[in-house]
Amino acid sequence: MIGDTQTAALVGDDGSIDWLCAPRFDSGACFAALLGDENHGRWQIAPAAGGRAARRRYRDDTLVLETEFDTPEGSVRVIDFMPIRDQTVDIIRIVEGVRGHVPMRMHLTIRFDYGQIIPWVRNIDGALVAVAGPDALVLRTPVETRGVGHSTVAEFTVRRGQRVAFSLAWYPSHLDMPRPRNATRSLNRTEKWWHSWAKKWTYDGDWPEAVQRSVITLKALTYAPTGGILAAPTSSLPEWIGSIRNWDYRFCWLRDATFTLLALIHTGYEDEAKAWRQWLLRAAAGEPADLQIMYGPAGERRLTEWRVPWLPGYEGSQPVRMGNAASEQFQLDVYGEVIDALYQARRLRVDEPDASPRNLIFALLDFLEDGWKRPDDGIWEVRGPPQHFTHSKVMAWVAFDRIVRGLQEFGDEDDAQRIARWSSIRDEIHADEDRKTFVQAYGSRNLDAALLMMPLVGFLPATDERMQGTVDAIRRELTTDGFVMRYTTDSAVDGLPNGEGVFLPCTFWLVDNLALMGRVDEARALFERLLGLTNDVGLLAEEYDPESGRLLGNFPQAFTHVAMVNSASNLSRIESSGGAAHHRGRGRVESQPATQESGGRSRE
Repeated sequence: MIGDTQTAALVGDDGSIDWLCAPRFDSGACFAALLGDENHGRWQIAPAAGGRAARRRYRDDTLVLETEFDTPEGSVRVIDFMPIRDQTVDIIRIVEGVRGHVPMRMHLTIRFDYGQIIPWVRNIDGALVAVAGPDALVLRTPVETRGVGHSTVAEFTVRRGQRVAFSLAWYPSHLDMPRPRNATRSLNRTEKWWHSWAKKWTYDGDWPEAVQRSVITLKALTYAPTGGILAAPTSSLPEWIGSIRNWDYRFCWLRDATFTLLALIHTGYEDEAKAWRQWLLRAAAGEPADLQIMYGPAGERRLTEWRVPWLPGYEGSQPVRMGNAASEQFQLDVYGEVIDALYQARRLRVDEPDASPRNLIFALLDFLEDGWKRPDDGIWEVRGPPQHFTHSKVMAWVAFDRIVRGLQEFGDEDDAQRIARWSSIRDEIHADEDRKTFVQAYGSRNLDAALLMMPLVGFLPATDERMQGTVDAIRRELTTDGFVMRYTTDSAVDGLPNGEGVFLPCTFWLVDNLALMGRVDEARALFERLLGLTNDVGLLAEEYDPESGRLLGNFPQAFTHVAMVNSASNLSRIESSGGAAHHRGRGRVESQPATQESGGRSRE
């Protein structure tokens, strides 16, 4: 992935950029070969003989990507980057000769609107300009190009020490063509920007390279104008090859709020944490009952889902979807996430005292007083009937727990009645969840990896025998090769056909649970295995197929990288001090759960 903090492009190890949306992450794609073929738009620069990269890496602490190819004639390096956004969306590609002389080929196919629209292409003052409707792209290079069909190609040779630059800029078609960029100067400025940003880094734990790459990925997925952090830059990469589990992840999920905030704070990026908090406040504004689970990069609410019939999908996985109908679901857990994130921001002093969200929080809690008793669609956004999901009730408990703690720590004497009322509801929810081994939903016998969140939010200690029993059951019934699945997809709970990969964030939660139990060696071993699943430049998707050894789902996935940063921080804290692992509910006022079983809800 390369990006400019407002959109991103995916670069394959064959030298092809197969995905780019412009001007925003959630705009239409002008390169959509990722979900189809080269006729749906791509930009490839590679040896004329073809082949895959021999080596790829990011330059130090930047998002500048180097791809090296070895051929019988020599070696060549392609340097890909996106300058931090000014007015236009720019991609610059510098082909650099390393050894010998290498015949190269460039193949550019532009298809606006997710691979559907063939633009009108013409030469203006030596630049190749492609226009269709509101979109325009301009290609500049010293290499001679020619048209082949509805594509542009070029053949050239690079020798050792020689550099050949290509620049592509998106701009609104009604505006003047942007001025050309100097490739070398742009490269230096882009590297300098990333180096300057990376200097905020304060993490001093284990696995620093992996943690830093994860945090850089989070920065790349941040929509700079608003501070919103996207789940992923892609849509419809399948959770199982050939399945219909293909969703658009180019939006900001409230589900990720608190863990994201903590990951940024733990690594020294307080400004990003503050911007994320401000985004949350703006997004959550409105009627409490209308709180959505996700929003657009600027807080947009209408994320209408539609299918793209002309795209065949990644390896034939259909349908291809844009927009996300889950934005219309009711999920209880987001109330707990928002309130916990605001509480953690206050506790860790990354809030703004002159912009207190008290009234917003009070409005959310007033709704939740009765709302927590409603069935919902759950953290996994199931498309089956609403249920009383255990995780949802736990996160409702988090909402009341954090407001009680917040008022006790930061409130005043006028809050006494609220503290008493909300403490009572907190205890009621906790008593309602007292059982031997926890299950996915009331009346169910199915397990759910979201139960691993219970110790992480402070609902129960990881050492509690009920929690230990739940963890053991999850490891026994919901793991493949030691990695955790979200739930059994053959249970029909989500209203979708069977089949998906293991869920990497849940496996990191298992790492955290093991650490909280004191089983540090097991936790560390599992963490190391998870690190081994990254691709060649340190990026992770949401899911993984242990049988084929391939990543699945949208890529790269912020939720996974956030979970990795927090797990690394937890394990490092234990290793360095011998202390307890960190969890979000640490230091809470303990509720006293009732001792009787909740009838009909236990697994045993």
